[in-house]
Amino acid sequence: MQSFIHNWGYVALFLYSFGGGMIALIIASILSYGGDLNIYITLIVAGSANFIGDQFLFLIARSNKNQAKQIMKKYQKKIALSYLMMKKYGIIVIFLQKYIYGIKTLIPLVMGLTKYNVKKFLFFNILATIVWTLIVGISSYILGDVVYTYATQFKTYGIIFLVIVLLIIIYWWRRI
Repeated sequence: MQSFIHNWGYVALFLYSFGGGMIALIIASILSYGGDLNIYITLIVAGSANFIGDQFLFLIARSNKNQAKQIMKKYQKKIALSYLMMKKYGIIVIFLQKYIYGIKTLIPLVMGLTKYNVKKFLFFNILATIVWTLIVGISSYILGDVVYTYATQFKTYGIIFLVIVLLIIIYWWRRI
C-alpha cells in the first residue's frame, strides 16, 4: 500500500488540485506526516496544480467568452454570488475563493469574463496559492500527529474511520 501511495499519490494530488484540491492536500499532508509522501513535494505539487488550474480557467474565459458562458449557464446563482463578491471584496476574493467550495472554479471564470487585468490576476493568484498551500498543507501536516495517534489506536480501523470522516465532510460541504 505504501508503494502505491508513494508512486501514485503525487499524480492523484496534482489531478485533484487542478480543480480545487483542498481535501487532497489535507490527505496528502497527513500522509506526509506519516512518511508515505514528502511534505515539500506535496506542497509544491498541490500549489502548482491549483495555480495552473485557476490560470487555465481565467484564460479560457478570457479567450473564449462564449464557451465559458455555456459552461457556466447552469450555475447562474453561484455566478451572481461570485460577481457580487468580486465587486464587494475585490482582490480578496482571489484569496477567499480557494477555501469556498462551490465557487472555487467559478471565480477565475467570472474574472476572465470581466475586464480584470491579466497580470494582476496572475500576481494575486500566485500569492493566494502560496498562502492557501501553506495554511492548508502545514496545518494538515501538524494535524497528522493527531490523526496517526488515533489511527494507531484503532489499528486497521483507523484508516477506515478517517475515510468515513472525510466522506462525511465532503458530503456536508457539497450540501452547503
